[in-house]
Amino acid sequence: VQLQASGRGLVQAGGSLRLSCAASGIIIILRKMSWYRQAPGKQRELVASIMSSGSTNYADSVKGRFTISRDNAKNTVYLQMNSLTPEDTSLYYCAARRHSYSDDPDNYFWGQGTKVTVSS
Repeated sequence: VQLQASGRGLVQAGGSLRLSCAASGIIIILRKMSWYRQAPGKQRELVASIMSSGSTNYADSVKGRFTISRDNAKNTVYLQMNSLTPEDTSLYYCAARRHSYSDDPDNYFWGQGTKVTVSS
C-alpha cells in the first residue's frame, strides 16, 4: 500500500492550498480516509476524514475552511485548505484505515508527510 501525498507549499496567511493523496494497493472508496497534521513539538491531530459513505468530519479548528473530498476514478483524496493561518503550518499526513473496528493509529496506513507553511 502506498499513499503518495503532494501539494506542499508556502503560502501567505489568507491563501489557499490543495493537498492530494494518491493511493495504490487499496481502493479508497472502501475505506475511511483521513488527513492528519503534526506541528513541531505538538501532538498529531486529526484534520478531516471522509468515510466510504461519503460523509465527512472535521476538526473544529478547520471547519468552514478546509474541505476533504475524493476522486474515486483517480483513487485520490484531496484536502482543500482556504483562509490559511500561520497556525495551520504543519506536516500533513494522509492515512487510510485498515480495518473498520479501530481508529487506533496503528490501524492505519500512512503516507509520508507533506509540509505546509503559512506565513503571516
